[in-house]
Amino acid sequence: MSAECAEPTSGGYEMKLEKLLSGLSYIKAFNLDGETEINKVCFDSRKVEAGDLFVCIEGFKSDGHKYIAAAREAGAAFFVCAHEIGDDTLPYIVCENTRRALSVISANYYDNPTKKFKVIGVTGTNGKTSTTYMLKAILEKAGFKVGLIGTNQNMIGKKVIPTEHTTPESLELQGLFFEMAKEGVDFVVMEVSSHSLTLNRVDSVDFEVGIFTNLTQDHLDFHKDMDDYFMAKAKLFSQSKIAVINRDDARYDELMGIIKTPVYSYSINHNDAYAAAKNLRQKSSGVDYELLIGNTIGRVSLKIPGRFSVYNSLAAITAAVALGLDVALTREAMTAFRGVVGRAELVPIDADFSVMIDYAHTPDGLENIISTINEYKTGRLITLFGCGGDRDPDKRPKMGRIAANLSDYCVITSDNPRTEDPAKIIKDIVKGIKKPSCPYKVIENRREAIHYALSIAKKDDIVLLAGKGHEPYQILKTGTIHFDEREVVAEEYAKIKAME
Repeated sequence: MSAECAEPTSGGYEMKLEKLLSGLSYIKAFNLDGETEINKVCFDSRKVEAGDLFVCIEGFKSDGHKYIAAAREAGAAFFVCAHEIGDDTLPYIVCENTRRALSVISANYYDNPTKKFKVIGVTGTNGKTSTTYMLKAILEKAGFKVGLIGTNQNMIGKKVIPTEHTTPESLELQGLFFEMAKEGVDFVVMEVSSHSLTLNRVDSVDFEVGIFTNLTQDHLDFHKDMDDYFMAKAKLFSQSKIAVINRDDARYDELMGIIKTPVYSYSINHNDAYAAAKNLRQKSSGVDYELLIGNTIGRVSLKIPGRFSVYNSLAAITAAVALGLDVALTREAMTAFRGVVGRAELVPIDADFSVMIDYAHTPDGLENIISTINEYKTGRLITLFGCGGDRDPDKRPKMGRIAANLSDYCVITSDNPRTEDPAKIIKDIVKGIKKPSCPYKVIENRREAIHYALSIAKKDDIVLLAGKGHEPYQILKTGTIHFDEREVVAEEYAKIKAME
């Protein structure tokens, strides 16, 4: 299914215009005939065919209204616009927000699939992916069939579907929901990004549970400031029947002033939370803690290290219990959970030092993973990282400062530079290293940087490769190349061994 055009469905229901526009508020209508048969829905004029409905999206780089003539020539039967066109012959409606209109129309086109199962949405700066996978594991342990939509991949049960966005455009998203409904899922657990909430991609989704993990600096290339970023995240809870909130986040009280639905909080630091973790015991192989929830107490053992893993598991457990699942079952599911690719992932290597891959690409994420490693390391921590191009530049010196202050050695390199000059990005990072508490080396080429980090590692050291995580690619100015750090580690370490 194309992200810009829905494929004709086989749902067996009528595809009349009246049905597609059901529940959609619009300002004005021109030549509207509700009996018009619609083939499919598009917002890319290049994909339009005879009988299609074309939605004019005003994007950041292009305006769909400019392509009305092309869509009409291709045979579009109806148009959804954000303003009047001045053509008395064109069949169209004017809506205040065509992105919202696309969300409503997409849900109608796919016969409102989210009414056939329960949706759990997870939002926050960090922890979304791990929390969704943990919830999937708990729900499947309880015997449910679960769909997953997120950064790593989309899944229906065990079937994997590739993904391009944390939360797809509403048309693609409703198509995924449609496929999941056909497969008979009971729940869909999904990451909900601030972009998707701002751009109306999930407007037509009724969430059974909304989860807030935390809020730290990220995406300020998209949001004007942290308050704007926060309000985008908070929008999820206006669409959720139940809210699960991190009691320890600085925005907790502010969020509580906004949410109108029942709230289940979780915490490590506050005893008044609905679910609390106490007596944490950390080690390199994982972390365990006492879970206090309601009138029950029991130990949870995770095979993933770090306080952030405790928070993620608390979020998943709290949501599951809020849905009526047994607390003991959630603890068992977490004990069996093996982690997520690219999140505190240990890379198998025949060496007397360790290599870990983590997706940490924000100041908070980098601080969390480094602090976790520092709690159990016995040798040095060698941190290799960079920052993405065409993204918030303010976080670059902050990440440089965090890595230098908390690591024993830093290798500063390229991440996904995109259209930016990698050397400039690295220069921005280095600005944060005013008085480094550890030595560092700059190696722009990420493969060469990994080779160097492995070559200087000694017995009991930990080499942390931060930023790429699950991504098997690198986005350069010249295009996207294959770059799986697991493969790179194996290849470069083999070269090092061959030279000994």
